[in-house]
Amino acid sequence: MRTLLIVCSSLALLAACATTPEPKAASAVKSEASGKGPQCYSGDAGKFFNVGEKTSVSGVQVSCDATSNGKSASWVGVKK
Repeated sequence: MRTLLIVCSSLALLAACATTPEPKAASAVKSEASGKGPQCYSGDAGKFFNVGEKTSVSGVQVSCDATSNGKSASWVGVKK
């Protein structure tokens, strides 16, 4: 009887551990970037910047500019 109880408890524990929630970090980045116009990502700041915004990336002043086709954006050094 005790063996049956231990086996059932072990199976219940394994079933509970087998289901893991989906990571939300990747979906958060995806939802943050989708639905808006082109954006640039800064790992230093840990966020997306809209086209036209300026910041410092690794100590260099840059601005987020749209590419020629307008579908994406990239960091460009700020002109003095």
